Amino acid sequence: MALPPSFESSFVTQQVQASARSHSGIAQEASRRRTFAVISHPDAGKSTLTEALALHARVIGTAGATNGKENRRETVSDWMQMEKDRGISISSTALQFSYRDTVINLLDTPGHSDFSEDTYRVLAAVDCAVMLIDAAKGLETQTMKLFEVCRQRNIPIITVINKWDRPGLDTLALMDEITERTGLIPMPLTWAVGIAGDFRGVWDLQRDEFVRFTRKNAGASLAIEEHLTPAEALAQEGDAWTDALDEASLVIESNQPFDKESFHAGTGTPVLFSSAVLNFGVQHILDTLVDLAPAAGPRKDINGDARPVDAPFSGFVFKVQAGMNRAHRDHVAFIRVCSGVFERGMVVTHANSGKTFATKYAQQLFGREREVIDEAWPGDVVGLVNASALRMGDSLYVEAPVEFPPIPLFSPEHFRVARSKDPSRFKQFRRGIEQLGHEGIIQVLRSDLRGDQAPVLAAVGPMQFEVVADRMEHDFSAPMRMEPLQYSLARLTTHDAQAALSAIRGTEVLIRSDGEYLALFNDIWALRRVEKNSPEITLSTIGTDAGDARGY
Repeated sequence: MALPPSFESSFVTQQVQASARSHSGIAQEASRRRTFAVISHPDAGKSTLTEALALHARVIGTAGATNGKENRRETVSDWMQMEKDRGISISSTALQFSYRDTVINLLDTPGHSDFSEDTYRVLAAVDCAVMLIDAAKGLETQTMKLFEVCRQRNIPIITVINKWDRPGLDTLALMDEITERTGLIPMPLTWAVGIAGDFRGVWDLQRDEFVRFTRKNAGASLAIEEHLTPAEALAQEGDAWTDALDEASLVIESNQPFDKESFHAGTGTPVLFSSAVLNFGVQHILDTLVDLAPAAGPRKDINGDARPVDAPFSGFVFKVQAGMNRAHRDHVAFIRVCSGVFERGMVVTHANSGKTFATKYAQQLFGREREVIDEAWPGDVVGLVNASALRMGDSLYVEAPVEFPPIPLFSPEHFRVARSKDPSRFKQFRRGIEQLGHEGIIQVLRSDLRGDQAPVLAAVGPMQFEVVADRMEHDFSAPMRMEPLQYSLARLTTHDAQAALSAIRGTEVLIRSDGEYLALFNDIWALRRVEKNSPEITLSTIGTDAGDARGY
């Protein structure tokens, strides 16, 4: 009996979908994913590079950064009003786009050290990192801190020397610094032709050609490229070309040619030169990600066992963000898909509580813009809207249970008492403080003595307090005032130690929103006195100290 055409078509469609969700289909989709973050010191050009990558992938028409941060347009990755006003990234953002049949998941992160916690969380969700170095400044403090986290997590690193259109350091000096300070072996893929400030183009070592750049529209649109043979480059560029060849060859002879295994093992780093603000060299970065960066692979669970990408769905929450859609006042839990296929509406199990819930509102994000998605694959980032039970580090799964390693908090170093300016807005004040603590914008501490009307806010850096004040006023209509406390150190302690510690001058015990007891100290000397005089009191380091990757 012949099947009706409509039924036959539906049956064929189901067969195709089932095939795509087979083990081989999942593995194939995972192999198309590149999930990475850009790490750098503030003002190295990270958000500008993010814009340039999106521009070269043809997902935006004009780059946001045109004439430096003072005059730049809004970038797609900087959506908070404070980011637009200051020209810095404050909150991490997910951008997904396609390039050469590869799905790029770019997790833009804050560069400022005050927001290190947000950056560290994102690094738990990536398979690769682009280390952006300012040509004039070399490896700066925050870059090195983030590099250490990548090293602890065995994240392969692509090194990009940015701002070569401006005066800067010598190429060989930069390579020496990378080797000495990171221990990585520089393996050039492109090499700058022309000294810093006289950027004429790059020698593409893999294709053995000169790619010459021409400025266009101050970097708002794609740069004009001209591809020349080595003979043509020598005729037109002369000494600048021969110097580039000599320098790159010297680096390769001193170290090694590019080796993919060394890159993935975290012992070597591909090196490229660029000027992101002028869109020079950006195409090579994208091509390197597609051709050489690791695809989404098995992720280790809390026991150290690798969860295969073709196992049933699993993922973990690496960020919670509210206020992205002011019209709806919703919040989004960012999920990294680790295995299997995510399907909108599927019922997943929350590993931390054992409860199940339906993923009704699932979205793909491009900065602040969103669109509903029906499915996602290993390596993808999914935004679950109004999944209020989810917290950072939570694991989700279907069928085979799994729990991924938790994401530790930093040890705060700055503390302020928060109070509502308007007592009639106390309900909004309390809700706002709870929400910001939920997002991880700030750590919220309380005690019976201070009460809910005067919570203590704990931060890694003082700029976090500015974000809290801004969000409280504009997102929750609950203006607040803050008073600084003299504490500068915090340690985990126990309920039993609370009475003894509270009696010591310069010390206070508060309860964090997750139920942990924190002992606050005025300075390191106060802490050492307690450790010496009362060794029986439990005082443990909090997850990871700021700038220290041991918690990973």
